[in-house]
Amino acid sequence: MTTSPKTVADRYLALWNEPDPARRQALLDQAWSAAGRYVDPLMSGQGRDGVGAMIEAARSQFPGHGFTLRGAPDGHGRHVRFSWTLAPAGGAPIAGGTDVATLDDDGRITDVIGFLDGDVGGA
Repeated sequence: MTTSPKTVADRYLALWNEPDPARRQALLDQAWSAAGRYVDPLMSGQGRDGVGAMIEAARSQFPGHGFTLRGAPDGHGRHVRFSWTLAPAGGAPIAGGTDVATLDDDGRITDVIGFLDGDVGGA
C-alpha cells in the first residue's frame, strides 16, 4: 500500500461531494473494497451498495452543502485519520468530524469509523 493519507482523504471527500450518481458509483468502486463498511453515530453502510445509498441519503438531507478537508490527514500503517467540515456553498460550517479509514493492500478503504465533532467553530 503506497497511497498517501492526503490522497485517501481527498478521494473520500470527492466521493461525498460528487453530485452525479453514476460518477459517485465509479469513485466508490475505485476507492472502496467491495465489502467496505462505514459507521458513525448517525448512520452506517455495508458494502459498496450500502455505502453508496448512505451517501445518497446524506446528500439529500443537505442539498447545496459540501465537505471540505480540515487540517492535514495523517496515517499509521493501514490507517488514515482526517477531519472535515460540512458547509453550504460560501457559508459557515454546520458540522464537522474526524474519520478513521482502514485500507487494504491495494489502498482501498475497507472500513471507516466516523466521529462527529461537537464544535466546528474556527474550522
